[in-house]
Amino acid sequence: MMTTTTMATTATRGGASMAMSTGAGARAPPGALARRATAPTAPMRGVKLCASPRGGAVAVRAARVVRAGARKGGEASVDTVATTLDVTDAEASKMTTKGGAFARVAKPLALGALGVASMTLAGPASAAAAVIPVAVPADTAWILISSALVLFMTIPGLAAFYAGLVRRTNTLSVLIQCFALTAHMSVLWMLCGYSLSFSTVGMKEGVVGLASFIGGLDKIALAGVSMTSVVGTIPEALWVLYQMTFAIITPALMVGSLVERMKFNAVMWYCTLWMFAVYFPACHMVWGGAGGFFADMGVLDFAGGIVVHITAGIGALVAAMYLGERKENKMHQGNLVLTFLGTAMLWVGWFGFNGGSAGAASAGAAFACLATQLSASVAAIVWTALDVIENGKVSVLGTCTASIAGLAAITPAAGFVGPVGACLMGLASAIVCRFFSTTVKEHFGYDDSLDVFGVHGVGGFLGTCLLGVLASPVFGGFNDVPMLKQTIAQCTAAVMTAAYTAVASYACLKATDFITNGIRVPAEAEEVGLDVYSHGETAYTPMPR
Repeated sequence: MMTTTTMATTATRGGASMAMSTGAGARAPPGALARRATAPTAPMRGVKLCASPRGGAVAVRAARVVRAGARKGGEASVDTVATTLDVTDAEASKMTTKGGAFARVAKPLALGALGVASMTLAGPASAAAAVIPVAVPADTAWILISSALVLFMTIPGLAAFYAGLVRRTNTLSVLIQCFALTAHMSVLWMLCGYSLSFSTVGMKEGVVGLASFIGGLDKIALAGVSMTSVVGTIPEALWVLYQMTFAIITPALMVGSLVERMKFNAVMWYCTLWMFAVYFPACHMVWGGAGGFFADMGVLDFAGGIVVHITAGIGALVAAMYLGERKENKMHQGNLVLTFLGTAMLWVGWFGFNGGSAGAASAGAAFACLATQLSASVAAIVWTALDVIENGKVSVLGTCTASIAGLAAITPAAGFVGPVGACLMGLASAIVCRFFSTTVKEHFGYDDSLDVFGVHGVGGFLGTCLLGVLASPVFGGFNDVPMLKQTIAQCTAAVMTAAYTAVASYACLKATDFITNGIRVPAEAEEVGLDVYSHGETAYTPMPR
């Protein structure tokens, strides 16, 4: 997703070129693996001295030239700023004639900008002037909001969505599993998850080694993450937090296939082992930056089609098959109102999930949010239409599930497709995910209780593969790689991830079964419900007579 950088400027004729060194524990923005983040210049605060917007625009004109030059790799020069200074001087003189108060501060601020340019863009040829990377306030604010939105997706969003789909005697067990995983994965991410996912120690582009599949240990317990460390254009601490929310929701997604029959301690053990075996390696291979196995293949995953949805969907399917069917293999909607509210929370939170993955408050984030909204909307419309055709009625559960399918499918492609591609993604996800969640599941008889595989696994797989086609400029997308080449890379990565996840998940389940002396609750516990059996509490108090 992003790159921790330190910058230095080297004097060249007529301007300056920027040299960039990449620190450990970094990656390119998730939605733009080919794009390399540049260190921002410090925000100009002189505008606060101005009495009018127009005056502020003139005062910082030269400073903006400096910033633009930095973003374009140092194309701006002192001569350019000097020219801007002349314009600023002329405009300030006009304001003086009109009695503008800004004339007293306009030129001094522009001179200051010229000084900055001389030091940072075309400084002395004998020595390069070091520039310390700083966070951009707008980007920082957006990722802070996005972090809260993604956390909101798990608690209460996903927890409520799942809790409403189980029998009322199991409501609390689902809620506490999602809540406990939130706390547990937060600490695990801090201790070692961030390092194993984003450390770049030993990574080298084009060279396959251990570091291509898993990160190093140099950032254990967030070593080196300080008040001044920056990833791209945001504080590294914020980057840790944002990625933590992804590490939280991924194992929580699998809860939907484990409901009503798996011990609480077994859920925690399985998810913990699974993070080490599946999530951390997948995250590193896709988002770890140059030298990552999938990154070097040119695989694109904007916000987690591979890292989150395929892995969670396959992990959930394998767990459901390992556990076997519930005593009554049927979905009991204990409280569809709760499910509806959970769906709404997930939909809103997905703006942080996909929009935040742009890594900045930018046009990329805006297009990602637009694609997210369109895909979910089209999926809901198409699935609902199919329900009406088949059953003659609009299903609340069907429409809610449809929107989640559209959201899951657009996740890997959100920043790469245009509006047309997003609509086509929603259309495809509604048809394919509905088929897998109903026809395929009934045919094979596996008890994927809340359709984690059918919606997230299939949706993520579909979106990852279709990205190669829909991200093409032919469909209004933003990916210039030839359609066939990109599609082959996407499909290869999706299949490899699914196959590896299936094997690794089975191994984790066997280990969990051994550690917990059986991962399934007794038959009588299924009858009374896990709320009483595992927690000694009930969600619904009987009405007094």
